[in-house]
Amino acid sequence: MFKLCFFVPDSHLESVKSALFEAGAGRIGLYDQCCWQVLGHGQFRPLPGSEPHLGSTGALECLEEWKVELVVEAHRIQAVVAALKAAHPYETPAYEVYRLEAF
Repeated sequence: MFKLCFFVPDSHLESVKSALFEAGAGRIGLYDQCCWQVLGHGQFRPLPGSEPHLGSTGALECLEEWKVELVVEAHRIQAVVAALKAAHPYETPAYEVYRLEAF
């Protein structure tokens, strides 16, 4: 089992979550579409050669983003990360993947 965490602007929160749920993320026992999310403040500065969804090259961009956490079964993690990259509006989405241990 893995935990996937990612950051997404409000405009794409539901569409990205839907894509991940369709790929099999967020299943816990007899429940699906399980996740935890919190609103926070992110920042980034697009470098030369980038094609930012928001902001301008060389300018610091600060915005509200959602951090979403959900679990993913090991056999689904590659498909779920691919779905995240395909559905996310950012050229390079920020995400983290953690392996979970069962006790």
